[in-house]
Amino acid sequence: MSEVLVEREAVVGPIVSPGELLPYAVFAGVLLSVVVYFVGAEAGAMSVLGSGAVHEFVHDARHLLGFPCH
Repeated sequence: MSEVLVEREAVVGPIVSPGELLPYAVFAGVLLSVVVYFVGAEAGAMSVLGSGAVHEFVHDARHLLGFPCH
């Protein structure tokens, strides 16, 4: 039997340096911190907003993530 050799080009994806990713990583970290704050601490001792609207909005998420709320 004869063999057929096929040359393939190497597929190279875009190379992104850590310096280019830094702003996105910082933004994601700040956004995650804000989400964790509103789910975990809002309507508690360190509440920023006086009403319980945020607490009621994220009530089920608090239970899902294991934060006590009642």
